[in-house]
Amino acid sequence: MNAAQLLAGVPVDRVVALPGIPADDLALLIAGSHPDLAVVVSRPAGTPTAPRDVVRSAVSELERVAVELLPAWLPDAAAVNRPDVLGLAAIRLAAADLARRDRYPVPFLIDLAILALTGRHTTGSTLPLHARIAALARIVAEAFGRRQVVLLLESAGDREVVAAGAQWLVGNGGPAVWIVGPEADEPDRIPVHRLTHPLPASSRPAVVGEPGPAVTGEPLPAVVGKPHPASSVERALEAALAAESWATGRMWNQTYQSHALTTPIRLDLLWPGERCVVEIDGPEHCHPRRFEEDRQRDVRLQLDGYAVLRFTNARVSHDVGAVVHQIGAYLKGRRSVAAEGNSHGRR
Repeated sequence: MNAAQLLAGVPVDRVVALPGIPADDLALLIAGSHPDLAVVVSRPAGTPTAPRDVVRSAVSELERVAVELLPAWLPDAAAVNRPDVLGLAAIRLAAADLARRDRYPVPFLIDLAILALTGRHTTGSTLPLHARIAALARIVAEAFGRRQVVLLLESAGDREVVAAGAQWLVGNGGPAVWIVGPEADEPDRIPVHRLTHPLPASSRPAVVGEPGPAVTGEPLPAVVGKPHPASSVERALEAALAAESWATGRMWNQTYQSHALTTPIRLDLLWPGERCVVEIDGPEHCHPRRFEEDRQRDVRLQLDGYAVLRFTNARVSHDVGAVVHQIGAYLKGRRSVAAEGNSHGRR
């Protein structure tokens, strides 16, 4: 039985427990094998003492993911990169238009868009918790291009508390909830599904995402800190970035490893301070195996707090200016939010 068949047997309309499977490994498996599910991992900051603690932690995590995914769910916000009067007016208008068109609560979507731009909630934008969790689950699923969100909830503390919080989420229009981790054997009312560990370390490739072969001979090794010597596209992008003052801090062809038990990956281009990764995809990335690997890489990076911007070779070749503009808009937005946070922290 393959991974897709294993996951197809796990219900997505109720709370279930999947003991013994690390949340991150299961997240990678879902991203690579389940075409209908977007995945979010919720790790309570402390030990929950009441179901509301589980619920609030899940809401905060879904909100964080939604903020990171802008402008995927609000394309009109792609060019808005400053929280000034004009920027706020533009993003309010775009969010309100989307809310009316797709039947979201207008105050909710405006608040979420402004939070993504400024790092702060608007005042007076209250929404009942059940309506907020339902709207967040929907917006995250749509941003990932999936039909539904599954929340992988790491079990911690009182199992009855965790189960009650998970059931409240599902019963109030929120995501599907799969309780995972070594302590995921929940009370009798929670069905248990036992899966074989999906990603044994011995079966993982040594390095994922190395450059593909050159036209003849063996592939040239990437040079850490520089564009790949066999890639005219990387060299063209570097030349365009070199002319931009905001592009400082970039690092080409860096090896990244989330922790000692994960597979190292090679990142095409990285801004470590802004936690932004840029990947340049050739035609080989359309192959199903490579496409699945790319999705697994992206999920791993997103779980670690990085944003991933992907561009095809053709787009960089034919419109490098637009690519540079999009990268710049994102980086400036991240820096603006960080500066706002530092400013408030000094007050």
